[in-house]
Parts: sequence; structure tokens; C-alpha cells
Amino acid sequence: MAAAAVWSVDPRTGKRREQVAVEATAEEVDAVVRAAHAARDALARRAVRSAFLRSAAAGLEAARDGLVETADAETALGPVRLTGELARTAYQLRAFADIVEEGAFLDVVIDHPDATATPPVPDLRRWKVPLGVVAVYGASNFPFAFSVAGGDTASALAAGCPVVVKAHPDHPALSELVAKVLRRAAAGHGIPEGVIGLVHGFEAGVELIRHPLVAAAGFTGSLRGGRALYDAAAARPVPIPFHGELGSLNPVLVTEEAAAERAEEIGAGLAGSMTLGLGQFCVKPGLALVPSGAAGDRVLKSLTDAVSSTEAGVLLDHRIRDAFVAGVRERAELPGVDCPVTPGACGDHMVSAGFLTVPARELASEGPYDLLLEECFGPMTVVARYEDETEATTLLSRLPGNLSATVHLSAGESAGAGRGAELLAALTPLAGRVVVNAWPTGVAVAPAQHHGGPYPATTSTSTSVGGTAIERWLRPVAYQNTPQPLLPPELRDDNTLGIPRRYNGVLER
Repeated sequence: MAAAAVWSVDPRTGKRREQVAVEATAEEVDAVVRAAHAARDALARRAVRSAFLRSAAAGLEAARDGLVETADAETALGPVRLTGELARTAYQLRAFADIVEEGAFLDVVIDHPDATATPPVPDLRRWKVPLGVVAVYGASNFPFAFSVAGGDTASALAAGCPVVVKAHPDHPALSELVAKVLRRAAAGHGIPEGVIGLVHGFEAGVELIRHPLVAAAGFTGSLRGGRALYDAAAARPVPIPFHGELGSLNPVLVTEEAAAERAEEIGAGLAGSMTLGLGQFCVKPGLALVPSGAAGDRVLKSLTDAVSSTEAGVLLDHRIRDAFVAGVRERAELPGVDCPVTPGACGDHMVSAGFLTVPARELASEGPYDLLLEECFGPMTVVARYEDETEATTLLSRLPGNLSATVHLSAGESAGAGRGAELLAALTPLAGRVVVNAWPTGVAVAPAQHHGGPYPATTSTSTSVGGTAIERWLRPVAYQNTPQPLLPPELRDDNTLGIPRRYNGVLER
């Protein structure tokens, strides 16, 4: 049987643009993984890795116009958004180059022998080493930042791990172009081009997670697809770490005092956040807890005005569009659910934004309204109107894990008056990032960032954004009583490389 063709499709029309590739066979996946595995030693030197990452960033910027044009043709996200995303991706590559050069990520700890300790301590030197080939599953909604050259790839390469990417079917042409940029950058530093592998096709993704030379995987996508890969990773003869981002509701709690103080600002801010990128951000607020009464009514009036003026747009593909339209319809048909602004289909290819409202008490226990507590990917949110704070916190206690949780407080509550601190504490178990008096959309690439959360937001406690994302692709090793000449330079007493480390219990700077 002939291999299935891989087509680039224009989401604005649903028509095929060009055939990009064919879906990879099991034999082809094997060859790509083996080529990546063979490139491991070329990444051993940190200086080479950092230079490679910087060249990759420069290569993306040099090819920006063509890359953005192709990305827009495949995703309809628009040149402005995509140009900014490419810049973010290049920045992220350079940020990991800085991390590699500094060396603190190696977590070097050295203890000299101490015969007086109980029990006695031998000479011990601990650091972290790369796991091996990392499988990366590209995301639909961030064709640069969470795809071939995105955070999973950048952090894995920084750790010293070759990468094989399973291209997302929504942007296969862009995936091929970006992979070529990375391979050219690798070749410029004497690294085999196989250090960046790329495969297409659903079955290729399954073969990839099962391949015995794949040592870890990173995934951004749906709960269903991510859970299937996670289970496959765990079911291997040798299970591997699977760092998956599977979906998030990203609840927002608006207190009574905050609503009374700045209802119009909050309503407009919620509208902007839930419709940003046409609601296709992984941290889109999908549930907002707003008080009943006059202050909450003002929030909804502002939200209604802002959402009503939002233009219809094209989602990433027609499959996502159909799922969004069906999901909205199913939720809107629940008894007691109102649609102040009805979201849904707009013409043959576009969708319009909107929101639903429901009494919070309907969500307080298991039942048909649980559907409203599931992510609906696209420009839609659910507003739950609560009667008192107890009703709000009861609802929060029912929520699954999230990437983010947001609370809007009054000036007094923010200053320590009232129960602001208690509400913050109630949100902390729900998410990896707690936002106060702002909105969760927009995930800064920064050392202190955490983009992850309790299951099902992610399948691990790690982050996929920020410097500590590199930790996912490393494992610790301790050397005991090892002669200095046999040690890696980073673990020798002289520390000629200037690595930050803990030496005999003292943190060296």
C-alpha cells in the first residue's frame, strides 16, 4: 500500500495548498531515530550546543518572511501574531544558549571524603547528564513556539539531547522549512543534520513513542491524544518520561469587592483574554466565577459589549472548528444555561466569539453540567454566577488541575484586607501559575516561569516554558572515589570552567 500523502491545507478555504511529504513508515521512523541517536556525541560539548542554539535563532530570523508567510497560509493566525511568535522562539533559543554557557543547570555537587561522618562519606561528585533522544510532538496553536523549534526542542538540545519531531498536520510545510533551518545551523557547527529528525503521520507518532532509542517525550495537545501517548510511554518494556500538556480550563475568580470596584475593566479584560488568538491559547480563561447582583451584572454588561464587537475569525483547521461548534451547541442546550452572546459557526469557515452563563450552584456536584468544566477550544468561556464566597470556593474545589488560575481582588483585598490571602491559597492547589489582577494569556519566557500544573493540565510537575524546562531531559549521576583525570571537567576540583556548584556544602558563586 502506498504511503498516505501529507498535504498543507489553507484553513481559510479548507483547500489543499501542496503535498509536503508522505507519512513515515515504521522503517523510516526507525531510521530517523537512529540518525538522531548517532548524533549524541556531537552535542557533548556545551560550547558547541550554545553556539548551535544561537545559530538556529539567527537562522529563523534570517528566514522570517518566508516562514511567516507559510505559517499564515497554514494556520490563519496572521502575520503580526506569527512574527511575534517567531521572535519569541528565537529569544527562547538564545535564552537556553545562555543557560548552557552558565552551567548551573548541571546541578554540580561535590563532597570530599569525611571519615568522621556517620556513616562515613566517600568522595562523591554529582551532576546531570542528558537522557538521549527526545520525541517532540508539535502543537497546532503555536507553529513556532511549541513546534519544531519550540520550547521542547530548544530545552532538549540545550540538555544535550537530539530531537525527533512528529510534525503537527496543521502546519506540515512550515515544519519542513523550520527543520531545514535547524539542520543548517547544526551543520555549521559540525553536528550531523540527523540531530533534528522530522516525521509525519499519526502512526509515525505512535511508532516514535515506542521506539527503544527514544528516551523521553514532550507533547502539547489534546487530553485524548496526550493520554494515549502517555499510556504508551508507560507501557513500554522500558518506560520513559512523558511530559505532556493536555488541556486546561484556567479558572478566573472575581470577588464581590473587585467587581464593585472595577467591573467594566474586568469585563473588558476577560473578553480580550478569552478571544485572544480566537480563543486558541492553552491558557485561555474557560471558566469565570462572577458574583450575582449588581456588581456582577456590570461585569457581564462590559463582557457582552466587548465580545459582541469581536470580529469572527478562522480557527486552525476545520476539525477544530467542527469540534468547537458542536461543543458550544451541546453546552448551550443544558437547562438553565443562557447565551448572552452566542458563539458558533459564522459562514462556511469562520466562527464567532461568545459566552455562556450558568448559576454556580448547578456546578457544585456531579451531573450533566460537568461538561461546562471541560475545556472548549476556541473563543468561548463559561461564566458561573455565585451567590456567596462559599459557593465559589465549593466550585473551585471541584476543578481538575490547570495551567493557570486567576483571582481579581479589590485594592483593599490586595493590600491584605479581607480574605484575599485565603482565596489565593484556595487557587494554589489548582494550577502551576496563579495570576492576581491580570490575565493568564501571555506566558513570558523567563527564568521564574512555570507552565505546567496538576493533571490533566500536565502529566508531570515540570514546566515547558522557562529555563527550568531543561530539567525534563536530564538525569543525575554520582561518581564515587573517581580519580580526577577520569572525571568530566565540570566535576574536577580546579573548576577551570567556572561552573556554579555546591562544594563541600558551600554554594560557590
